Amino acid sequence: MRRSDERCRAASKREFRPLGGQRRGAAASVGGSSKRAGHRLAAIVIVVLMGVSGSGKSTIGSALAATLHWPLIDADDLHPPENVAKMAAGTPLTDGDRRPWLDRIVSALRGATADGGNAILACSALKRRYRERLASAGDVRFVYLRGDPDTIGARLAGRRHRYMPATLLASQFATLEVPDDALDVDVTMSVGAQVQRIVDGLGLRSAV
Repeated sequence: MRRSDERCRAASKREFRPLGGQRRGAAASVGGSSKRAGHRLAAIVIVVLMGVSGSGKSTIGSALAATLHWPLIDADDLHPPENVAKMAAGTPLTDGDRRPWLDRIVSALRGATADGGNAILACSALKRRYRERLASAGDVRFVYLRGDPDTIGARLAGRRHRYMPATLLASQFATLEVPDDALDVDVTMSVGAQVQRIVDGLGLRSAV
């Protein structure tokens, strides 16, 4: 796990460079009316919360969705049955296994933003090539929920995922390619602090 620790520490020192080219702290313009409650950026934006299992993607995603009144898509719900069976048996997924899953996610994101709305996605997105596939769905802003193996391992020990066993955590850290174009968020912060970090870091605006 030493290499994973080093990659996590390195990620926290990188400058955030959103896909749209803004530096950290540069707020995107906000405006326009919305068909659904909440605030909408001038351009359709998809916020992807990424990280290994246990990093808090669903928890932070739910809190961020409640703050912005944006829909949340959980990528765990879009795995084909074959993938679910493999993971439940403790077998790591291959790139080939993930390809149809990523296609499903992109389709879901395009559907969610078809009427001009924004969206939030909770997805591991461990490799750069996976993130590039997700980025084809639109203007995607990645948020890396960063945690070290000890912190994440302790979390997984205290919970039971519906199909993802804690034994796959090591393979997830081994697969992880730490992004250099994502907003870095420390998972040891409170849920509220993480949400505020994302809202401020991406130039979003909380619902009133």
